[in-house]
Amino acid sequence: MVRMHPAPTIGRVLSALLALTLSAAGWAQGPVANCHPLPSELGGKSNVRTKALETNLRPAIVQDKAQRFTLAERMAAYQVPGVSIAVIHNGKIDWARGWGVRDLASCRPVTADTAFQAASISKLATAIMALRAVEQGKLLLDDDINRVLRQWQLPNDPKLAPSGVTLRQLLSHTGGLGVHGFAGYGKDQRLPSFNQIMDGEPPANNPAIRSVLPAGSQWQYSGGGYMVVQAALENSTRMDFSRLAQRELLKPLGMTRSAYAQPPSSDILANAALGHVDGKVLGGGFHIYPELAPAGLWTTASDLARLLLDIQASARGKPGHRLSPAMTKAMFTTGGKDWGLGPAIAGTGENLRFGHDGANEGFQSAMIAYAERGEGIVVLTNGNQGRRLADEIVRAAAALYGWTELDVPSDVELPRSAAELAQASGLFEGGGLSVYLDAREDGLFAQTGGPRPERLVPLSPVRFRTNVSGLVIEFAPDYQSFQLVAGGPPMTLLRTKPQAVKADVPIYLRGSMNGWSIGAPLIKEGPRQYAVRIMMQPGEHQLKLASEDWKQVDFGVSAGATLVPDRGSIALVQHGGNIRLLIGETAAYRFTLKLGDDGKTTLSVSSD
Repeated sequence: MVRMHPAPTIGRVLSALLALTLSAAGWAQGPVANCHPLPSELGGKSNVRTKALETNLRPAIVQDKAQRFTLAERMAAYQVPGVSIAVIHNGKIDWARGWGVRDLASCRPVTADTAFQAASISKLATAIMALRAVEQGKLLLDDDINRVLRQWQLPNDPKLAPSGVTLRQLLSHTGGLGVHGFAGYGKDQRLPSFNQIMDGEPPANNPAIRSVLPAGSQWQYSGGGYMVVQAALENSTRMDFSRLAQRELLKPLGMTRSAYAQPPSSDILANAALGHVDGKVLGGGFHIYPELAPAGLWTTASDLARLLLDIQASARGKPGHRLSPAMTKAMFTTGGKDWGLGPAIAGTGENLRFGHDGANEGFQSAMIAYAERGEGIVVLTNGNQGRRLADEIVRAAAALYGWTELDVPSDVELPRSAAELAQASGLFEGGGLSVYLDAREDGLFAQTGGPRPERLVPLSPVRFRTNVSGLVIEFAPDYQSFQLVAGGPPMTLLRTKPQAVKADVPIYLRGSMNGWSIGAPLIKEGPRQYAVRIMMQPGEHQLKLASEDWKQVDFGVSAGATLVPDRGSIALVQHGGNIRLLIGETAAYRFTLKLGDDGKTTLSVSSD
């Protein structure tokens, strides 16, 4: 998943549901940045359907419903150098091929066999391994997970988890554990041990994996919970996770270009994509994720399609697959949040769909399949806006293959003035969500703490659609509340007055450099001054200053301000947008937050 902050967000709700409502843009193997156009055949075989997909991408929001865009145009628009796609049709892989390049340095072509980081799609494969272990009698779904853990145990929490946390809860993100996701490590960084990751100890860049909500009480996405699943699998089978995955899943399914390997083997690297952020190759090519179960799978679109086919066969009642039909049915059973034991779930009956998306630094991906129909798609990209491209690809494929539930019609934008949009600005809370709506000259934006705010596109005076995740909200006539009416579970958010910052509330430096975690607490240096010193890598970073709950403190910027070390301070506002930070070299930097007596809050950064 995209490294958004762990608080529930509008974007996170859609991702959780995998509704795959889609965003916006021709093909020969088109131009990508500084790479010359490549012959189309280098990406793989073409057919009538691949050529139709290449020229029929359309956005969720349009000015003209008849307008279509090419895949090459949309890759360029989202700065995604390469994409690999596999389509399942009539119970088999209909086609698989690549477009674009593996990286903007070598300009080598993406093919059907090019490996990408699967990111959080790793969790679905992990869940299948865990459920298989349950069928083998090695794990229990509803027992305290600590009973099988030996190397490390989840600290007992009599208040939040008096009966412990179960495997069922961990797989369905209802275990109440924290740590939404992981930021990964550069190739020159020291990697933490397993116990250091679990306890949030240096050099781990995540906070400790602990209970933060009552176990079983509500859904909260937790990559940390899947680290506990990894420990349970290793302890119960007495095998390291990578070898267990090969034995129980990857080798039996013929996923020959896949491995839970961090860093990847030379065989994988021989045809692997490198990550890209804003059209530039990620430093070192990719981050390393020692957190294997939640984020560590390298794979291809074809291999993931094989995984989906195996699940579909079992769902149709066929024996002899990785899971029995009964266990597959259990995997699709939701816990009230449209999330099963591993996959996100949408629809019912013959239209029931399952899948997962993922985002590691420089890689984004999505896959979705029908449980009872032999239809589905996998999209892997090597760009940090790849999920938006994947959404458009899924929409185009849905139109070609008749997947009505995924072929969502485009909406037409209604022009609105800044003054009209200002009626909707402010803080809204409800259903566990906290969203700040910011009216600007260029539109209404939802500040949810993610890497970029989502624009809310007006469809009527009171109805809006998010331009990335495709959620539809409708305001009350007085703009004192709004309802989520499409793309997510029905809920109402009420206008709320932002709370004043209390002097005793812990504040953390949270951003893309640490997975939006609370691993960098600010130290109070004076009555209204706080500071923290951390190591930073070169490049552009997104960050905010916030409390653990993102409600009491959530400092950001009101406009697109950029923070540069040793160049003064910038003004902050509660529930503002993400702060853009530019770092020139690897070094320790000091961040200083000042709460002025006049209500003015500033942030500065200096090289140490």
